[in-house]
Amino acid sequence: MQRGFYFDQSRCTGCYACEIACRDWHDIQDTSVRWRRVTATEQGSYPDVQLSYISLSCLHCAHPACRAACPADAIHKRESDGSMLVDADTCLGADACGACRAACPYNVPQFGPGPDAKMQMCTMCHDRLEEGKSPVCVAACPMRALDCGAMEELQKKYAECGAARGFSYSPQTCPSIIIKPRYE
Repeated sequence: MQRGFYFDQSRCTGCYACEIACRDWHDIQDTSVRWRRVTATEQGSYPDVQLSYISLSCLHCAHPACRAACPADAIHKRESDGSMLVDADTCLGADACGACRAACPYNVPQFGPGPDAKMQMCTMCHDRLEEGKSPVCVAACPMRALDCGAMEELQKKYAECGAARGFSYSPQTCPSIIIKPRYE
């Protein structure tokens, strides 16, 4: 089974609750590291301006470029749900390697500051999933713009969408996300 995320860009208000909840739940102290990132995209000019937000984390791709690029074999895909995990003890670090970040089309792999910074990224809250709970970002979203589940079920529930402002679908990696765009 491959789990993934659904993101409804038309519902997201850019409140950052998902990003803050992720940072808090995983006790991420370094402010330069963002496992989930909310970004704004503006288009048009006054008086016809359009603003949209996108909330992205690791997309737990079906064919992850980060895993293929890792010379230390520090990145693993869980067979039970398809979530990506990093073995920090095996990772060579940003200064010695950084191949995962260079390979990822979504710029997901995160490294903190310092010479020994190891790669880190969203784990899809596998600890919460094992307890039957949603990832903390999904649970924290007041607008219900995020969902998580088996990709097959998400596709049935929401239909398949792949592109939105601030995001381009990579057919090489097959990211595990369905996005409902705000503007067509």
